[in-house]
Amino acid sequence: MFLIFLMVACDSSDVTGEDNNNSSSNNGSENNEAEIDGEKLVIGFSQVGAESEFRTANTESIKSAIEDAGHELKFSDAQQKQENQIKAIRSFIAQQVDAIVLAPVVETGFETVLQEAKDAEIPVFLADRAVDIDDDSYWVTFLGSDFVEQGKNAARWTIDEFEDHETDVNIVELQGTVGSAPAIDRKEGFEEVIEDHDHLKIIKSQSGDFTRSEGKEVMEAFLKSEGENIDLLFSHNDDMAIGAIQAIEEYGLTPGEDIKIIGMDAVKGAFEAMIDGKMNVTVETNPIFGPQLVELIEDHFAGEELEKRIVVEEGVFTEDEAEELLPSREY
Repeated sequence: MFLIFLMVACDSSDVTGEDNNNSSSNNGSENNEAEIDGEKLVIGFSQVGAESEFRTANTESIKSAIEDAGHELKFSDAQQKQENQIKAIRSFIAQQVDAIVLAPVVETGFETVLQEAKDAEIPVFLADRAVDIDDDSYWVTFLGSDFVEQGKNAARWTIDEFEDHETDVNIVELQGTVGSAPAIDRKEGFEEVIEDHDHLKIIKSQSGDFTRSEGKEVMEAFLKSEGENIDLLFSHNDDMAIGAIQAIEEYGLTPGEDIKIIGMDAVKGAFEAMIDGKMNVTVETNPIFGPQLVELIEDHFAGEELEKRIVVEEGVFTEDEAEELLPSREY
């Protein structure tokens, strides 16, 4: 039996692992009733890339979960390119896999290839990120974070932090990859909560593509145009925030004091920055859901009906608790 995990854009040429040509199972609806107990699955895992500490931890979690469950792993790195992911999905369909797990690099543009998977009767599981398609019959379930709620949590902290601020609070925003679910949803959640607070103003917003280097580059541009006028940085992930911290220091300001900083993901680097007083808060995106993902796939093939949306448990962490919590962080 073949089972393919596909997480965000991947280049089919990067797929590693061996095909199980001796498998006696057939692709299609019969597989949905298959008993998987005792069978070794061949699992293909296509990852977004390695753009952040979150992604590295997520890759390791899923790889380890697959191997710990006794299954064979195939891995593909999409390098954050949707075209690589579409190629990979078609490659997996051609291999007559039993299932595909997809964490799309962007929300749109997958209708055609997902229709091809549906026509081939290959169930698709969304992990970490969603797609913007009205017809939810294209996938079995979506396991991942509630990105809108993450944006709301960042906004709630902002409201509390600047409650006594007598003048306008000027916010600059480092968005994630253009068109991606985290970037769209985090922005939506943040803006929804602050819209009734007229003193909270987003004066600059631009994508840093979730990378540390681009976060630094974009923050340099923000500082060049706005400088000491900036009160708060809202970064869609910690890596961009850490890059921005470098830019702020080089500009001559003190990150965490002159400019308050919100990060997202809650990676170890964010906790270290908070301990140093350079970041104020990080909103968790939990990447350690590999075991849960494998269990959901196995449950589906055992005939269990899954909910369409399953949310990963997460928290919000501030600088005053960072030192205590850092030793316990897994990523």
